[in-house]
Amino acid sequence: MTAMFVNLPAADLERSKAFYSAIGLTMNPAMSDHNGACMVVEQDHSYLMILTREYFQTFSDLPIGDPAVNPSVSTAIFVDSRDAVDKVVTDGIAAGGVEPHPATDYGFMYQRQLNDPDGNILEFGWFDPTAALPVSETLADHEA
Repeated sequence: MTAMFVNLPAADLERSKAFYSAIGLTMNPAMSDHNGACMVVEQDHSYLMILTREYFQTFSDLPIGDPAVNPSVSTAIFVDSRDAVDKVVTDGIAAGGVEPHPATDYGFMYQRQLNDPDGNILEFGWFDPTAALPVSETLADHEA
C-alpha cells in the first residue's frame, strides 16, 4: 500500500480548513476544491480529506450521521513526543476543537482525544518505541 486517505464530513469547509491548519496539517491545493480539502498528515503517505457533507453523501446511499452525536470512526495520529501531543491538542482547542476527556498516560504510551468542530474524533498519541521491541531485545538492553 502506498497511501491512506481518511474522508471526514464537514458542515463548514472553511472552518474545518482553519481548524486542521491550526493543528499543523497543510493543505494540498492540487487535491482540494470547493467540495473538499486534502490535509496532509504525512507527506506522500497519510491524508485527511475534509469534505462538505453534500459531497461526502455522494460516496454512499446510506444517510450520513452526525459525528458529534453518533461517532463511527476515530482517527489515531501518532507524533514524535508527549510535548507534540500536548501542543496539537492545545492548538486544536484554541481553533474550536474539544477535548472530551483527560489524557490517558500508560508511561510508555500517552494519548489525548480531540474532537474537531464537527465532532469527528481524532486521537493524538506518542509511544516509546523501545516498548514495542521484543522482550529479549528489551532485556538485553537493560542487562548491558
